[in-house]
Amino acid sequence: MFKVSYLTVFLLLLWNCLALAQDLTLMECFRRAAEMNPTLKVAIHNENLAREDVNIAKSGYLPHLDMQGGYTFQDDAQAFKALGTSIEIQDKNYSSLNLALSQKIYDFGRTSSRYNKSKAMEKAVGFAYKGKEQDIFLQVVEAYYGIWEAKKILKSADEEVSQITQHLQISKDFYEQGVSTLNDLLQAEVKLAASRQQKLAAANRLENSWLLLNFLINQEPGYRAELEDKLEPIEDLPTGGLEKAVETRPEIKAMEKIIDASKYEVQDSRSNYAPEIFVQLAFDYMENSRAKEQTIASAAIGLKMNIFDGLATTSSYRRAVEFKVQNQDKLRLLKEQIKLEYRTAANDAMIAKERILATEKAIEQGEENLRITRDRYQDLVGTATDVIDAQTLLTQVRTDNYRARFDYQVAIARVKRAMGEL
Repeated sequence: MFKVSYLTVFLLLLWNCLALAQDLTLMECFRRAAEMNPTLKVAIHNENLAREDVNIAKSGYLPHLDMQGGYTFQDDAQAFKALGTSIEIQDKNYSSLNLALSQKIYDFGRTSSRYNKSKAMEKAVGFAYKGKEQDIFLQVVEAYYGIWEAKKILKSADEEVSQITQHLQISKDFYEQGVSTLNDLLQAEVKLAASRQQKLAAANRLENSWLLLNFLINQEPGYRAELEDKLEPIEDLPTGGLEKAVETRPEIKAMEKIIDASKYEVQDSRSNYAPEIFVQLAFDYMENSRAKEQTIASAAIGLKMNIFDGLATTSSYRRAVEFKVQNQDKLRLLKEQIKLEYRTAANDAMIAKERILATEKAIEQGEENLRITRDRYQDLVGTATDVIDAQTLLTQVRTDNYRARFDYQVAIARVKRAMGEL
């Protein structure tokens, strides 16, 4: 029994270790977000609702069957007077039933307009969902590379703490030997405290980035994995991206479908001025022992039309026209916003690329500067301030490089998002 228990615990621990050690690629994060992201799970209901709106609109083509029944209680039976006497023509209490089957024959495009409007809105909701999905993917990119950046900065901060700790020990030795002042020692201690704070800040950012990524891909807050240490290559942006952004963005396609829906809404509102032609088959039953026929079947063809509704039809039509014009203006605005989104993302990518190239050489120079400055201090030629400044400068340029790379990855993702290709 105990052997089985120990084996079970061992397997669970082994499984947890393997789970923690698994690799997590950006594409895998996209897949998980598409399947399990909480925001997208909420948004998917909009597609289901739009699908039911189509079914509701389609019901206008089908016949309607209505039934009404009841039992009536009266104080007295209905009667009429004849030759000075009262003759009852109805039972005092009676049951009744009405069954009617009605079908619209022609309504001047009202039903077809509502159906086409609902179909256009269904497609618009589908495109809007794709746009929301790409927004989530962009957040995943920011969180994913945010973890990468935070890990790099945390490593750099940890190296700085280690270097300053070594420098502090050297300062202590020099102070005890009487070859340096107390100021050098205090300066090293203060710098070490500051470096430890920066390390804590980097660790906190790393933790928060993991929490955000886990939320986006619907994982437990404590989930951790090894991220793929692979960045997008630094290269020139493809040509024709601006035109592609306007042509392929799902938000633009969604707005175009909304405009189509608003056009059908105008047709629907205008059709309310026209009549509706219908046919009806009815079955009526009324319990009456004094009547020869208690059950009557009938067929009718009729025309139904609103004569006056307090100008509600007119206002509805004007509102539909205004709504259509508003959506057309929204489409023009959206296109300009997407162009701006693409241009700013492309510009940020270009600047980040230049920052990466500038800081790569600076890191090499900073490392060499720190080595020379530390040697000079140990040879009692340089000062403690020079060592601390050199270490701070190296940490800063490394941080600048990591942030430039992060900004470049996010900017490239924003460019793809602007083109609807993320």
